[in-house]
Amino acid sequence: MAAKFAALYIRVSTEDQTEFSPEAQKRALLNYANDHGFVVRESNIFLDESSGRKAEKRPAFMEMIARAKSKERPFEAILVHKFDRFARSREDSVVYKSLLTRECDVKVISITESIEDDKFAIILEAILEAMAEYYSLNLAEEVKKGMTEKALRGGLQSTPSFGYAVDKKENMLVPVESEARLVREIFSRFLSGEGYLSIARWLNSIGIKTHRGNQFENRTVVYMIRNPVYIGKLRWNPRGRTGRDYDNAHIILADAKHKPLIDKDTWEAAQKRAKALKENWKHHGKPASESKDWLTGLVHCSDCNLSLSRVKKHQSWRCSGYARGTCKSSQYVKDSRLKEALLRRLSEDFTTEKKLSYKKVGLKKSGFDEKELLRLQVSKIEKKLLRLREAYLDGVETMDAYKSAKGALEAEVLDLQEQMIVLDRETPQTQEAGERKPSIQSVVEILSSAEGSNVQKHEAITSVIASCIFDKQKNLLEIQYRYLAPTSCG
Repeated sequence: MAAKFAALYIRVSTEDQTEFSPEAQKRALLNYANDHGFVVRESNIFLDESSGRKAEKRPAFMEMIARAKSKERPFEAILVHKFDRFARSREDSVVYKSLLTRECDVKVISITESIEDDKFAIILEAILEAMAEYYSLNLAEEVKKGMTEKALRGGLQSTPSFGYAVDKKENMLVPVESEARLVREIFSRFLSGEGYLSIARWLNSIGIKTHRGNQFENRTVVYMIRNPVYIGKLRWNPRGRTGRDYDNAHIILADAKHKPLIDKDTWEAAQKRAKALKENWKHHGKPASESKDWLTGLVHCSDCNLSLSRVKKHQSWRCSGYARGTCKSSQYVKDSRLKEALLRRLSEDFTTEKKLSYKKVGLKKSGFDEKELLRLQVSKIEKKLLRLREAYLDGVETMDAYKSAKGALEAEVLDLQEQMIVLDRETPQTQEAGERKPSIQSVVEILSSAEGSNVQKHEAITSVIASCIFDKQKNLLEIQYRYLAPTSCG
């Protein structure tokens, strides 16, 4: 009799019960597989160590779904400890179980919730899933209630801001004098007319780091100037992160027990200047399709490896780290000069007579490879899914529109997951240079055309180039092709 192969899916629980620990789940699942004639390969054991309610937040789950869809069909069943380990959202449960059954002929089996394979099983399984979703939603609601009440009382529920540490016994902030002096100096410099960027560069020049161990940026200084913690208050938004919307209507601001680092007059004067600066320097954002240059995100600084950003006013490019105060090199270069050098090198590599060896490469200095780029794409789509769900819950999107858009985005995620799995199995191969030359030629033609949009040109250049490193001091632009050995041009 042919062997039956199964996958194990393990997810940690928010409960502290030992039977739901990852080790206990794995042990029970393997015992069940052995008793019921399933073979489990180590590569088919999937573990998510975060208790994410949504499937898109669980990378191992998404990898398992992608692998189930692969042509070799590595398993015919997925074993879970309970159905709520697979999904706590009925929407996710229906979508992914239907996909597994219809497209992959893979069944999801709960080893602790015995369900017969008949029509009544549909009702029982739906009840179990509804109970799990109710528990999850109710738990989240109760937790938020507790956090809101704590915020209203001025209770601490976040990491300490720069200038403070946490007294765990009293559960309150206490000043760190060495940092407190810097906080006062920051406010003093700001009120004397110094800008955010200048203050960030000063802090970096004397070796000061944030509590996360990062360098200071201009936006870090903005956050500090706008943070009421320094006048003895704590703020919290029950709706989630508010970004730079410091006047958000949902923010809870309450008096706390900790000692202020600055007086209220200083604070109010700083707020007045901060608001005036924001009013005078409004952000005029445009959609990426309109504002993105075809070189955006492609050229990196040789010192800090952050990408160069375009300075439209001067038709030039400059290190984004320098613009935020974290890099000492501006890497300033004119837009026309940078593009001419890149196009010249592309044309030379296309017309050259010499043989060029082909092998898959990642970004040489940024630490990214092709799989990492796919992960970034998945992450962006997951954020779109979250925004889409919020729009539906807020009544902006209809159910039909929501389902249609959600299905399309989830299909993209699954396709990207499959590509990652394929990359894992692939080995670098070589080709003759002539096989790739027409691709480079077409890219040069698109970039040289006055008709193509920036989006089309960006897609064309990134199809053959993974990254460029610019070094102004050496007058050198290093190009890292996606399928070629690196080359440089002066």
